[in-house]
Amino acid sequence: MAFEQRMQLGQRLAQVQVMSPQMQQSLAMLQAPMLDLRSLVDQELQENPVLEEIPKDGSATGEVDVSESTQESTGETDSTLEMAREIQMDSVAETNGEPVDDFQAVLEKVAELDEQWRDHFNSAQTSTPHRASVEDDERRQFMFDSLTANTSLHDHLLGQVHLSDLEEDEMTVAEAVIGNIDDFGYIKISVEDLVDSTGMSLEVVEEVLCVIRSLEPAGVGASDLRECLLLQLERSGRIDSPEFKVVDNYMEALGRRRFPEIARAMGLEIDEVQDIAENIGALDPRPGSAFLPDVDQYVVPEVFVKWKDDSWVVTSNRDEMPKIRINNSYKDMLVQSKDSREVREYLRSKIRDGKFLIKSIHQRQDTILKIAQEVVKRQADYMEKGISFLKPMTMAEIAEAVDVHETTVSRAVSGKFMDTPQGLVELRNFFTTGIKTASGQDVSNASVKQVINDLVEDEDKSKPLSDEQIVKILAGKNLKIARRTVAKYRGELNILSSNMRRVY
Repeated sequence: MAFEQRMQLGQRLAQVQVMSPQMQQSLAMLQAPMLDLRSLVDQELQENPVLEEIPKDGSATGEVDVSESTQESTGETDSTLEMAREIQMDSVAETNGEPVDDFQAVLEKVAELDEQWRDHFNSAQTSTPHRASVEDDERRQFMFDSLTANTSLHDHLLGQVHLSDLEEDEMTVAEAVIGNIDDFGYIKISVEDLVDSTGMSLEVVEEVLCVIRSLEPAGVGASDLRECLLLQLERSGRIDSPEFKVVDNYMEALGRRRFPEIARAMGLEIDEVQDIAENIGALDPRPGSAFLPDVDQYVVPEVFVKWKDDSWVVTSNRDEMPKIRINNSYKDMLVQSKDSREVREYLRSKIRDGKFLIKSIHQRQDTILKIAQEVVKRQADYMEKGISFLKPMTMAEIAEAVDVHETTVSRAVSGKFMDTPQGLVELRNFFTTGIKTASGQDVSNASVKQVINDLVEDEDKSKPLSDEQIVKILAGKNLKIARRTVAKYRGELNILSSNMRRVY
C-alpha cells in the first residue's frame, strides 16, 4: 500500500509573549549591581553617540540628568514638552524651514583645520625624522618589563625546572607532570599514566617527580593531603618530629580529632597530642593557592540608612549612580538634517534609545529605593539592636506593599547592598523564613542561627554543647526546633560537631 505525503500551508492565530530589546535592557539595569551598572552604561555610551556623561562639575551642556530626584522622566508634563519639541523639530526639517543654520559651515571649517593639521604633521615628519636612540629603546623596554602580572603556579614551576640540570627527555616528563598539577598544587595523574603518556621508564618518571616535589612552594606535587604535609615537614627538617609521625601513621584519627586514641598509641599525654595537632594545622594544605589570581570582590552600597530626626532615613547612593544625558548638539543636528531622511531617522532612533536608557536608570533607582524604604520600615528593630531582632519577611510581602511583582523585588535585591548601622548588608539577607515561638510570635531563622552561634562561642571548650543540649537551651528561650534543624543551622554556620570542637 502506497502512502501519499502532502504538504499543506495554513495559518494559526496564537498569542506569544515576546520581550522587546528595550524591556530586556530595563530588566538588566534593574538586576545589575552598581559596579555592573557602570559597565552597562559605559557600553551604551560607546554605542550611542547622542549620549554623554555629565562631569562631576556639571560643566558640559546637555539636557537630562538622572541624578536629579525631582526630575521624573515618566512625568506627563515633561513627556508633553519633549513630544512638542520633537514635533517642532520634525516640522521645521520637513517643511524646509530656515532656522539659524551654521552647522554645515562649522563642519567645513573643522575639515579645513583638520587638513591643515595633517599637512603640518606630515611636513614635520619629513623635515625632522624621528630619532630613536638606544637609550629610548632601553627606556621603553624597561617600562614594558616593569609591568607586573600574576605568575601562575605552572609558570612558576616551569621556570624552576628550566633552571635545573634535567636532560631533554626528562624535561618532557617534567612538563607533563607540571601540566597535570591543579591550582592547589596536587598532581592529578598517576605514575602509571605518566609512564604510558610519556613513553619513559618508571625509574625516570619517579626521579623527575622527586625533582618536582623539591621545588617551591613546599608540598607541591603531592597526590593527597597526607603526602603534602609530609613533604612540608621534611622540607623544614622535621622528619623525626612527632608531627611527622602523627601525619604518617595516624592521619585518619587526626582528621577526626581522636586525640586520646593517638595519645595511647604514641604513649603521650592528650594535651601533647593537641599541641602537635596545632603545629600540623599551621602547615599549608593548599600550597598552590598563593598563585591563584586575586578574586576580591568590591561592592558599592545602593542605599544608606541613617537615624535622623527621630526616624530611619533611607537615601540612594547618588555619588556612584551614572549620570548621563542627551547632548543638545544632536537634537540641533536633527533639525538641520532636513535634506537627509536617513540621517533624521537615525538620530531620532538614537535619541529615543537614549531617553529609554535614562528612564530605565531612573526607574531602577526609584524601585530599589522604595523596596529599601519598606525593608527598613519593617526591620527597624534590626537597625537598632542587631541580627537577633531580624523579623521574618518574604519578597511577596514587600512586592505587595510597593505595588510591584515579586520577581521585580527578586531582581531589585539581587547583588545589592545596604549601608546600615549594623554594617554593609546584602538586601537579600533581609528576606528570611520564620519560626514560631511558644507564645506564637514569629522569629527569623537568622536570629535563631545567631543564638546558636552565640551559644557555641560561649560554651565550655572542654565540654562542648551537643545538638540535643542546644535544643533544650533553645526550648528554654521559647524556641522549639528539632535537633535535625539545629544540625542543619550548625552546618550552615560552618560549626563542627561537638566531638570535633572539644579541646582537651
